[in-house]
Amino acid sequence: MKETTAPLDTLSNSGLLEALRGCGLVGPSQNATFSPLAGGVSSDIFQVDIEGGRTLAVKRSIPRLRVAAEWLAPVERAAGEVRWLRLVREIDPRLAPRVLAEIPEISVFAMEFLDPANHPVWKDTMAGGRVDPGFAAAVGRDLALVHGRTAGRSEVAEAFATDECFFALRTSPFLLFTADRHGDVAPRLRALAADLAVRKVALMHGDISPKNILVGPDGPVFLDAECVAYGDPAFDIAFCLTHLLLKTVWLRDWREAVMASFQALWAAYRLGVDWEQSAALEARAAGLMSALLLARVDGKSPAPYLTDVADKALVRQTAKRLLGVPDLDIDALSALWRRAVMA
Repeated sequence: MKETTAPLDTLSNSGLLEALRGCGLVGPSQNATFSPLAGGVSSDIFQVDIEGGRTLAVKRSIPRLRVAAEWLAPVERAAGEVRWLRLVREIDPRLAPRVLAEIPEISVFAMEFLDPANHPVWKDTMAGGRVDPGFAAAVGRDLALVHGRTAGRSEVAEAFATDECFFALRTSPFLLFTADRHGDVAPRLRALAADLAVRKVALMHGDISPKNILVGPDGPVFLDAECVAYGDPAFDIAFCLTHLLLKTVWLRDWREAVMASFQALWAAYRLGVDWEQSAALEARAAGLMSALLLARVDGKSPAPYLTDVADKALVRQTAKRLLGVPDLDIDALSALWRRAVMA
């Protein structure tokens, strides 16, 4: 095995290379180069270049996430992610990379490697000034497709009864941790958490954000479904829309285009909602967005690009105001956000 950097000790000790050989992905005498990929908060992610010219991606869940506060989660979540990737490819193979092998005993799986040259990360393209509302609309359309094709399916609910992982990765660090820090809105945050625990509608990805979506030649490609669970699809759309609102703070030079992307994504998603009344889902999503805006400042996983103290204070103040608005919908939320943050 060729020498590489950093978490190689972890890989050596886990027998990852031998496990890949056992799966037939690496030949008995082949060397492989492991290059750590960026963004691995909850996993070790590697580009694996195998002697002879083949490249694949390998992902291994870690028990403690790489954030300042202690944040533990079951490593068995890798199995749920594999199931999500395979199911979504059954719905439409464009939407997720192909799983090549799964090694559950060490919480590892391998998948096809998508070259950043033709599959850049959506977050990176926006940060570079390429903000395309049309692509955002495609994200909304495809997310609604997955939700619609999994809504009301008892066999999918049974296969993704991963509430423990979702609680550890989303409900606790985003809603309950934030509630503990903000007593004035704690009842509202805890009520949202309680609703998430019992609402079983469709398959959630759990981490729909621009850093987990590739801009592929044929449209969006979704990654990193570690938080997957059968629950409320409003969480997914709320999570993604929250990221776009926060990027109007971060990407000031392109904030109008980012806001246009927000509107395009929501419009396309809403058009695809056919499993329930869209107004009911919208109300839940607006409440969750208000909570998630606050959580991305004061939860266990603050948005890393929000570094300015004044920006954080403005987001915090606006989120708390939104949490107090009765019967909030997304149009009203975005209008209030524009007046408070983008003026």
